[in-house]
Amino acid sequence: METVLETKGLVKRFGGLIATNKVNFELKEGEVKGLIGPNGAGKTTFYNLITGVYRPDSGKVFFMGEDITGMPPDKICRKGLVRTYQITSIFPNLTIFENVRLAAQLGYGKRISFTKGIFSFKKVVNKVNEILAMIGLTGYRNYSAKEISQGDQRLLEVAIALASNPKVLLLDEPTAGLSANETLHLVNVIGKLFEDSVVRNIVLVEHDIEVVLDLAHSICVLNYGEVVKDGPTQEVCNDPRVQEVYLAGGKVSAAES
Repeated sequence: METVLETKGLVKRFGGLIATNKVNFELKEGEVKGLIGPNGAGKTTFYNLITGVYRPDSGKVFFMGEDITGMPPDKICRKGLVRTYQITSIFPNLTIFENVRLAAQLGYGKRISFTKGIFSFKKVVNKVNEILAMIGLTGYRNYSAKEISQGDQRLLEVAIALASNPKVLLLDEPTAGLSANETLHLVNVIGKLFEDSVVRNIVLVEHDIEVVLDLAHSICVLNYGEVVKDGPTQEVCNDPRVQEVYLAGGKVSAAES
């Protein structure tokens, strides 16, 4: 399988703290990959490095075979490396439709205009309607984002990300703060997006190990900025070092999930 996202020897320091230490990471075409580890392991720093928020002190980031190390975030996003955020990042006073429309409009390279009629952008409108249908938010299209539940706000974030035409979708704690039912629904939506080939390359940062087991084909485990283990989901979860670092000694088998 072709490698779509890769880092080589990625290092980032903040003063005397080494946030990521020579991190080698690889995402293959058609793969959902979990990125897990305890708080402070370096997961968010890693996302910030590969999306251009931070520039690495050393090492390289490759996307679709191209060296994108240090490129600005907007350029990286336009290339198709798109992320969601642990803290919900939406426009609360805009409607669901408008939130997704802005992202779709940028995805088509159109300038944002609040004076020009939105329906003049036929392709954009069609794309937004298609995404809302896929995510299950069509019935809320005219609601303001602040009026919908937290679970639906998380779905809205995924919809916004899809509107940016992702080749790789980076999900950062998508189920944080959700109820069990909301989590299950979101997992089902993400799984269906993958199965229907809407987005075929996903990296998932997630503390809920059951979510990772449900979605991920492989897992990379970080601890103190270093890769502890990287491999198929069941193999990683059964590794004694992973159980000690992340699973608190409790044996978790992917085959049992």
